[in-house]
Amino acid sequence: MATIGIVDTTFARFDMGSVALDEINKNASARTVRITVPGIKDLPVASKKLLEEQGCDIVIALGMPGSAEKDKMCANQASQGLIQAQLMTNKHIIEVFVHEDEAANEKELAQLMENRAREHAVNVVKLLYKPKKLIKEAGTGQRQGFEDVGPLGM
Repeated sequence: MATIGIVDTTFARFDMGSVALDEINKNASARTVRITVPGIKDLPVASKKLLEEQGCDIVIALGMPGSAEKDKMCANQASQGLIQAQLMTNKHIIEVFVHEDEAANEKELAQLMENRAREHAVNVVKLLYKPKKLIKEAGTGQRQGFEDVGPLGM
């Protein structure tokens, strides 16, 4: 049985970790391990620990950068750390960030956070159990959290 790691943050204003766990449980029979860390810059080491110390096959890392310029810089640093952790472990870490300024109001932001967490949780399941399904979706303009844009008409 595969093991899926879920790491989220207390800084986020929505519990994306629970949403991702719910979606994974709806779509797969897998062992899950969840940890929560303070902020997005803590996600890389927590993800790496899940992969190396908890035996996870894949990790979904969820966070919510703020809207200030320094928050965007921290998000970039966290992304670089997640990429580095993937390369060090040779395993996927699916980054799921929702920036606070991606939505016009709190209701839209909460909906975006739920949608993106759910859709990426499904991607985690596809990567583990149904990779050929992702091949069929190549070039189809998928957007996690927003309406899909579809392929280019040529």
